Amino acid sequence: MILGNARLATMRPGDAPYGLVDRGAVVVEGERIAWAGPEADLPDGTASLPRQDLGGRLVTPALIDCHTHVVFGGQRAREFEMRLGGASYEEVARAGGGIVSTVAATRAASEDALVAAALPRIDQMLAEGVGTLEIKSGYGLDIDTELRMLRAARRIGRERNVHVVTSFLGAHATPPEYKGRDDAYLATQVLPALRAAHAEGLVDAVDGFCEGIAFSPAQIETVFKEAKALGLPVKLHAEQLSNLGGAKLAARYGALSADHLEYLDDAGAQAMAAAGTVAVILPGAFYTLRETQAPPIAALRDAGVEMAVATDCNPGSAPMTSLTLAMNMACTLFRLTPEEALAGSTRIAARALGLSDRGMIATGLRADLAVWQAEEPAELSYRIGATPLHARIIGGRADG
Repeated sequence: MILGNARLATMRPGDAPYGLVDRGAVVVEGERIAWAGPEADLPDGTASLPRQDLGGRLVTPALIDCHTHVVFGGQRAREFEMRLGGASYEEVARAGGGIVSTVAATRAASEDALVAAALPRIDQMLAEGVGTLEIKSGYGLDIDTELRMLRAARRIGRERNVHVVTSFLGAHATPPEYKGRDDAYLATQVLPALRAAHAEGLVDAVDGFCEGIAFSPAQIETVFKEAKALGLPVKLHAEQLSNLGGAKLAARYGALSADHLEYLDDAGAQAMAAAGTVAVILPGAFYTLRETQAPPIAALRDAGVEMAVATDCNPGSAPMTSLTLAMNMACTLFRLTPEEALAGSTRIAARALGLSDRGMIATGLRADLAVWQAEEPAELSYRIGATPLHARIIGGRADG
């Protein structure tokens, strides 16, 4: 099949801005891109292929949301209302809010209920051009529920035309029944759950939350050691609220990514650059929590750290399903360029998930494409609350 009469933002590095090709075409064979370039240069032998005229529309790689917590039970709108009314974190927690409420609701939900609750959020993401989605566990905080969350994530990848990558996040928080016994929780729940998830084929990567309100670098390292023993890549929530050196730890373990990074220092940025660890920028949480310290974007650029952008979709600090809104926020709040934001939601987001077969429009890669009612690639970051998606083509197959 030939997708012709298109404006291609191939996102290939080293080309023109956005890898832009005017009057371009893409040749699709099965699930793969067989050729992409100016339509005038179509290879010999393609004239007989079926052709779809895209009417001059913009075509990009399908978007990749590389950091989400989209599977969970319940909601926390009341907590949002309380915070706006001036309630402190402690007051919210005493009223039954915070992560404890999400853990309780998630533990009470069946696998079917978790899938049913997540699918409307997933559908909103797909309607904005997402073709690959990372989903974390981390709201069960016991063996059974962590596995149930991961099974639900795998099911979503079967029930929708989207590729799901799972991350085990047992080291997200210490549940109430282990209060003050973080090490015991890691030893008796997190590590056994990780082994069980790996044995069942439920986990693609291992994540953790390295922060004063969560786990220390030394505690996270015990989880990373287990991940490495199982042959699993790692990533880390790091330097969101303070600088504990989590990014340097992640880099030392060759992490795919370190995420949030508001309090990252130059040494952490240099360590990430040397390790090839991607910085995942999450403006939704920054916005929702009304933070004032932004990630050090200039330092990351200067160090040569590649930056991805994601929604961080979760019930507490980032109840958002719009990756294009995250791109807009990354530009407006953090001063990424629109090209950086689109690369961060395609090519670099793929790297943050360890995927080398997508994120660009190039020969041999998956035919995961988004067709937009847009002329300029910058429109995807420029628009607020209006997603000009015309069609998704995932693995060479159009929705509908």
